[in-house]
Amino acid sequence: MTEQPIGPILDGLGTTIDLDDGDLVASVFVIAKIVEADGDVSLALASSEGLSWVEQNGLLASAQQIVNQASIGRKGDDDD
Repeated sequence: MTEQPIGPILDGLGTTIDLDDGDLVASVFVIAKIVEADGDVSLALASSEGLSWVEQNGLLASAQQIVNQASIGRKGDDDD
């Protein structure tokens, strides 16, 4: 394996984020599903420089709450 910049990968997947003028992204924690050449699936984690495991856990827990709330809001939709 070789490390690769994740920006172009995220761009290629059409990943965007809503920001207002003056907003600053202070840190990131990325979770990626990897499909390996042999078809095996794995999970990869990447974070911005200086982000501690404590901060990673905080971002992950907060994101999980947001996803759970969004799922409740979509309950009963045809897309689920």
